[in-house]
Amino acid sequence: MIVFQLIMEYTILLFYKYVHIENPEELRDEQRALCEKLGLKGRIIVAHEGINATVEGTTEATSEYLKVYLADPRFADTHIKKSVGTGDSFPKLSVKARKEIVSLHLENDIDPNQITGVHLKPEELKQWYETGKDFVVIDFRNDYEFKVGRFKNSIMPTLQNFRDIPKALGEIEDLKDKTVLTVCTGGVRCEKASGLLKREGFKDVYQLDGGMVTYMEKFPAQEFEGSLYVFDKRITMTFDPADKHKVIGACDKCGTASERYVNCKNPRCNKHIICCEGCSEEDGRSFCSDECKSIVYSVA
Repeated sequence: MIVFQLIMEYTILLFYKYVHIENPEELRDEQRALCEKLGLKGRIIVAHEGINATVEGTTEATSEYLKVYLADPRFADTHIKKSVGTGDSFPKLSVKARKEIVSLHLENDIDPNQITGVHLKPEELKQWYETGKDFVVIDFRNDYEFKVGRFKNSIMPTLQNFRDIPKALGEIEDLKDKTVLTVCTGGVRCEKASGLLKREGFKDVYQLDGGMVTYMEKFPAQEFEGSLYVFDKRITMTFDPADKHKVIGACDKCGTASERYVNCKNPRCNKHIICCEGCSEEDGRSFCSDECKSIVYSVA
């Protein structure tokens, strides 16, 4: 007897849109109902300022989702980033209404529809690199994202999370007269960060259109080195051919080249660190410091 095994194909959608949402709670409920109907999992945040989402489902289901989503005039021109899914990148569906779609917590908030950096296409950035243009890439992701992959010669202010940006502006104040390019995973953080830079007096500010993921897909194994940190079960991803992939992450304990992330075993710490298998304990995890290790074992 011949048994045919159905192989399901999965797609991950990454997108955001800054657009005024009159009733975020209503949109939240509509999005939840649509995703549940189609069996999608992932995270969606809606706010008065827009929508920010990463969802996964079968390729057929994500196509049906996009038909509905893009039919809404508010979202018709959304830049949708797609990547190959596994079917289990997210444990569940989370759809929430919040104050912001990315948390910057400014008293005087930034509206990217009013002030933001010039959108620079990946092809234009490629040309900048090839022609030797004088510019500075500023990475506005979290510090642990930067460790495992980044643009060549990019800089990152001291950021443990996105809302640290206002405090870190003093570190890059000397770049106000330079051409600066803000970068992040998919673009949502750079929309606000570039607007903040402009408001703070930076004169020539750009943002990478579509974020790092779009550049990596168009130009794999080139100016972006390492892997891209993503907020799902994959943890990292790359478009690089296996024979050209360069590991730039390093184990926080011994310095060995690694892209393996774990959380500190101290539940009160839970710090995200890179830890090679050789430095891991029997359960595959580790401690970020001797202090955390002593705390846990003293309690035990």
